[in-house]
Order: sequence, then C-alpha cells, then structure tokens
Amino acid sequence: MSTPSSTAPAAPGRAAVPAPAADRPGAPPGSPPAVGDSRARPQARPGGDRPARRALAVRYAAALGVYAAVKAAGFAVFLALLAYADEYGTKAVGRGGGARPWDVLGSWDGVWYQRIALNGYHPQLIPLHGYPHATLYENSAVFFPLYPWLIRIVCACTGLGTYGAGMLVAVVASFVAAAGIFAVTARLGGARAGVVAAAVWGLFPGSGVEWAVYSDSLFVALAAWSCYCVMSGRWLTAGLLALTAGLGRPTAAALIAAVSITALVALVRRTDGIARPLTAMLITPWGLLGYLGWVGWKLGDPAGYFHLQRGAWNRYFDFGAATAHSLLDVLVGRWYAWQVNPVPDLIAIALLIALPGLVVLLLRIRPPLVLVLYTGLTIVAALASNQIFDNISRYLLPAFPLFAGLAVALRRHSWSTLAGLLALPALASGWYAGYALFELGVP
Repeated sequence: MSTPSSTAPAAPGRAAVPAPAADRPGAPPGSPPAVGDSRARPQARPGGDRPARRALAVRYAAALGVYAAVKAAGFAVFLALLAYADEYGTKAVGRGGGARPWDVLGSWDGVWYQRIALNGYHPQLIPLHGYPHATLYENSAVFFPLYPWLIRIVCACTGLGTYGAGMLVAVVASFVAAAGIFAVTARLGGARAGVVAAAVWGLFPGSGVEWAVYSDSLFVALAAWSCYCVMSGRWLTAGLLALTAGLGRPTAAALIAAVSITALVALVRRTDGIARPLTAMLITPWGLLGYLGWVGWKLGDPAGYFHLQRGAWNRYFDFGAATAHSLLDVLVGRWYAWQVNPVPDLIAIALLIALPGLVVLLLRIRPPLVLVLYTGLTIVAALASNQIFDNISRYLLPAFPLFAGLAVALRRHSWSTLAGLLALPALASGWYAGYALFELGVP
C-alpha cells in the first residue's frame, strides 16, 4: 500500500517545499521540523548567510569557469584558422575582412551596430532597382537599439572605440547568459547538469557570435534570466527583462509570448495572486512594440519595419518554404541557388538532423510551460522565415532550453568523462561555429 507523498504539490514555476514533519502523515509526535521548514531555520545573525553566499558563488564559478575554458579553446582555434588561411586581408572590410584577424569579429552585422552607436538612426525607405532579391536600400533601422546603446555607453565610460566596446559588452553578456543557463538547468536537473548546459552554450553551432560585435549574447542573457524569474515566481523582474529584450531583437517576440502566456495561466489558476503575473503580462511587449512603432512613425508607415526587412534584407515569415527549398537544394547539390554557402549549409543540415532529438530530451525532463513555449516559438521563428539557410545555427542559438535537456541526459557521467566528451567539440567549435560562420558563410 502506497503512502502519501510528504511533499505538497508546487505551484507552477515554484519549487516544492517539504511539509513540516508534524504535518506529514505517519510522522511520529514530536518529530523535528523538516528541512526547509521556516521553524527549522536558526535565527538570522550578522554574517550568518555568508556560507550560503559562498556556496552559491562556488556553484556559479564552476559553470562560468567551464564556459570560459570552452570559449577560450574555440576562440583560439578560430584565430589560428584565420591566420592560417590568411584570406581576411583580401576580403572587404565589414564582409569577413579587415586589417587584422580579429577584425572579422566586427564585420557583417557588427558594422551596422558600430555605425548606429556612432551616428544613430536615419530610417528611410529608398527604392532600389536592378536586384532580384532587394527592392529597398539597406537601412540601420532594422537593427534594434539596445546593443548599440550599450556600446555607446561603454565607449563614453571607458574611452574604447566601438569595436572594443562592442566586444566588451558581448563577452560580459555571454557570461551573464551562461550563468542564467546554469541557473535554469540546475533548477531542472541539478548543478552538474547546469555546468554542462553552460558548456554546451559555448560550443553550440552558431556560438561564434557570442564573442563578436553581435547582440546574440545580450539577448540570450535577458531571455535566460527572464525564464528563470518566471520559474521562481519573480514575475515583475521577468516582465522587465522581457520588456528590455524587446529592445534588443525582433525575435524577442518568442520570449514575450512565453512570459505573457505563462503569466496568464498563473493568473487564471490564481497560483501567484493577481497583481504580479498581471503586471508582468501587461509590461512585457512594450520594448518591442515601442521600437516598431517608432520606426513606423519615422518612416510614415505603420508596417515600415517589416517592409524594410523584406525589401532590403529579404527577410519575412514564409511558413518554412525557404528553409525547405534550401534544404532540398543542398541535399541534391544545387550550389548555385541564392545565398548558398556549402560548408555552413551542411552544418545547418547536421543541426536540423539533431534538432528533434534535442527537443525529445528537453520534453523528457518535463520543463515548465515558459521554457516549452519559448523554445517552440524560437524554433518556429528560425525555421519558418525566409533567411540565409546557413544562419539556422545562429537563429537556434537562443533556444537555450535545448541545452538543458541534453545536459540532464549527460549529468550521470563523471567529470572526467564529460571533459573527454566536450574537449574535442570545444576545439572544433572554432571551426564550425566560428570560421565556417564568419568566413565561409554570412552570419
């Protein structure tokens, strides 16, 4: 005959707390309070929480140290490959070229972010003729303002140029993202799984943009901590982080929807009261909507941002048609299609093959609703939009809960085994996530 559980069901987004021994069925009279019961805690005294803070710092230090080692290994290989190929000097500045190997990290989108930090925005819809895939001139207004704002602030505070400031913001944000991924995963599968997830964040395909003049690290940092705050019932902080993320990238729509829907569910179920989830739900979209509205106002067209995306960059939602066509073209060897880059395209196919398995591993650990929604919507946004096919590895990089499922599956292995499993991918990431992305493709 089974005995009732001694742990009360937890509200969505909250960890279960053991009931006091005296309140548990079958507990003998006079039993001491269970661990976690407020009556079992000693009276607070000055400095009494220092061991807890020290233990917390150690937990995060392990994850951040492993992440740093993984990134440093891949970064060194990336620079070594740039030096060996010695082709960056022959390419146009801003398009995979530069005077020094590391200048490559400020090319492509990095050029636009630096220009915005220096000169601000000048939104315009200028017709372009004679190009099959573009009807408008490219304009900086498609790049969201949060990252260039931070570049400008760091420039003013440190005296660094836009490249140095952009790298500093990205690298610091990458560690904040690693900490957030650790926190989310550790809550689901323990500290060891959290460390592994932080390492996977550093070597995942597309991770080359984490230490580059790109906004990806900043966005993932905001997304990871916003999801963590939802999981721990900190609704106002989650909403503010989602609002801020909306100023960073248009794909923040996935995060905003995930936080808002989860808040609505909590509101309907009355699991966290009314005020906090309602406030989170109401504030999350205004960063994204505010910037889109500003661009539309400046362009004199409410849908101006989307017209610019489609007309200048050929980016729009197409229900996956472009991804399917590109996939088939690569599989049959049609390398002459638009924006085909053979090596990164094959890496993208390998990632697509692995993607269903990563989703299954995530679902097996029964993640909270906010992670399911955020991951699903991020995958849909990446695969159902017309874009450069080889960029799938970068567009799926924000789907960090996929790392959690894999990490929980790997946590049973010893640290030495995990080191052996991750060492070669960490080195190889300098090629498949760095060199292939920046020099053999278009990130």
